[in-house]
Amino acid sequence: MLVTDQEILEMKNFICHLNSSTQSVVVVEGKRDSSALRKIGFSGKIVEFHRFGGMINFADSVARYENLIILFDGDRKGRYLAAKTIHLLQRRTNVDLSFKKKLTSITKGKIRFIEQLVSYEPFLV
Repeated sequence: MLVTDQEILEMKNFICHLNSSTQSVVVVEGKRDSSALRKIGFSGKIVEFHRFGGMINFADSVARYENLIILFDGDRKGRYLAAKTIHLLQRRTNVDLSFKKKLTSITKGKIRFIEQLVSYEPFLV
C-alpha cells in the first residue's frame, strides 16, 4: 500500500488525539480491530462489540460510559451496527462518530476495515 508522508503525519495526530480522549472508550467490532489499534499506538480503553452476545446486552453494558467513540468497519454490517448503536444509546450516552469520519478522510477511503490499520504500523512505531 502506498502511504504518503502527509498520511503518516495525520495518522500520528489521529492516534495522539484518540489517546488524549481519556474520558472516552473506543468501541470496535472484534479482536482483530482492537489488536490493530494497539499496534499503531492506541493505549486507551477498547470495548469489543462481539464480546457482548447481542445488541441489547452491548447497549446496556456500554451505556455506563460517558463517551463512546465508535470505530466500526465501513462495510454494510459496520454501518448497520453504528446506526443501531446510535439509535439505542442516543439518550443514554454521548456517541462520537467524528473519529471514524476523520480516519476515512486521512486514508482517503483506502481503509474500510479497522483491522487494516496494521498496514500503518511500520510508519508509526
